[in-house]
Amino acid sequence: MNDDAPTALTADAFGGRMPTRAGDLAVESHGIAPIPAANRFGRPVRLLTVFFAPNLTMTAVFSGTLAAGLGLGFGTGLVALIVGTVLGSIPVAYLVTWGPLTGTAQLPFARLPFRRAVVLPGVVQWVNSIAWDALVGLFGGDALAQLTGLPFWLAVAIVLLLQCAVGVLGYEVIHRVQAVMTVVTAVFFVVLTIRLLSGQSIVVADTVSGAELAGAFILFSTIALSLAISWASYASDFSRYLPSKTSRPRAFIYTLLGLTLSFGWGETLGLAAGQALTDQTTAGIRTLLGGGVLGAVALLVITLTAVSSNAMNDYSGSLALQTIGFRVRRPVSAVVVTVIAFALILWMHSGDLASKFQDVLLLIGYWIPPFVGVVVIDWWHRRRHRRSFDVLADLARPQPGWPALVAFLLGCAAAVPFMNTTVFTGPVASALHGADLAYYVGLVASALVYALLRRVTAATPIDRRWVDGAVGSDPEGEPGQG
Repeated sequence: MNDDAPTALTADAFGGRMPTRAGDLAVESHGIAPIPAANRFGRPVRLLTVFFAPNLTMTAVFSGTLAAGLGLGFGTGLVALIVGTVLGSIPVAYLVTWGPLTGTAQLPFARLPFRRAVVLPGVVQWVNSIAWDALVGLFGGDALAQLTGLPFWLAVAIVLLLQCAVGVLGYEVIHRVQAVMTVVTAVFFVVLTIRLLSGQSIVVADTVSGAELAGAFILFSTIALSLAISWASYASDFSRYLPSKTSRPRAFIYTLLGLTLSFGWGETLGLAAGQALTDQTTAGIRTLLGGGVLGAVALLVITLTAVSSNAMNDYSGSLALQTIGFRVRRPVSAVVVTVIAFALILWMHSGDLASKFQDVLLLIGYWIPPFVGVVVIDWWHRRRHRRSFDVLADLARPQPGWPALVAFLLGCAAAVPFMNTTVFTGPVASALHGADLAYYVGLVASALVYALLRRVTAATPIDRRWVDGAVGSDPEGEPGQG
């Protein structure tokens, strides 16, 4: 019997104060411990706003402008971004439905298949949170600098300080902020859309053809997919307080709508603007709106959307740090994520933004499909013929973690030849004229390998070195006794 296993999620540092109802805005000190049934509240419709507001940002707009550099016209680019956004959003919407059933955040739940090997995806997720802070905070800092005349570094520091405050306050504050920001960003983007369509000439024709066109289409759809699927490792973080009886179809649909509407809208605007925005996205938006009061309002909204979006990155990053085994309170770990992001933003701002942005965007997401492949297959095995789910009870049952680790690593390795970035282009991607299929290959490869290993190890004795609390490190990050 593995009596120590539950402490992997229930150590004192992983608990703490929880919001008790909608509108409870006190600091949430609670970490990765499962949410008890008595503390569940809310309706699935809040998933629409929590996944809409943080994604209708300049990050999405700038991603849309990348199509022009690839040679895609508006029509072809629009089809590519719709395909990529929908395909990337479906896994996230599915994983969100696990929150009400388990009361557990996404990465902590991955302890079930990975056991103590969850340290690897945990570290990657933590770094991922920092990178997303940079991708979004870059535009927020630039907007605030233009609005106030402050030096860029100081404007970035202010944006990070504000987002850190929201991230520290936690789950319910994040949901409330995103509900307000959904209205604010929707109104702003309506004005922006009208202005863009009335005064901007949209490039319709593709500037590449044949195999080059096919490669560019796939690469741009992958860029769109990478934006949406990036939430897969965060998904249930923002649904874990929902009651266990929450309608799973509604949770799925609201999440899917929030992601596809926001990313699709923002990227379409960038696609329509094309080279008119490029590296000067925030300045371009201000100019597009004619400067003056309207331009100033635009910069303020861009700043606020960066704050609201990155608060979620800080929140999930803090949960990742606890999952790795660091026994620090969640609010403290949220601060750590924010501080490190500051340096990355300054590096990205130092020049050649388009290349750095595309590379960071793709590179930080390649690990997510292999991760999804493992956790989904494991979930299907556990959920067969079961109506309820007890995370701690499942964690107490001995299970090897090496099959999940092997499947994850092989999924990542299988994706390498299909990658296309300025840092590295795999041989398959090169042969396919730049088409990046790495996300799809990584997902399929990890799922197939884990399904096979899960079946094989189900009938074999447990190697206790791969069970939480055994040799190597205990569930709380302390050296084991062997």
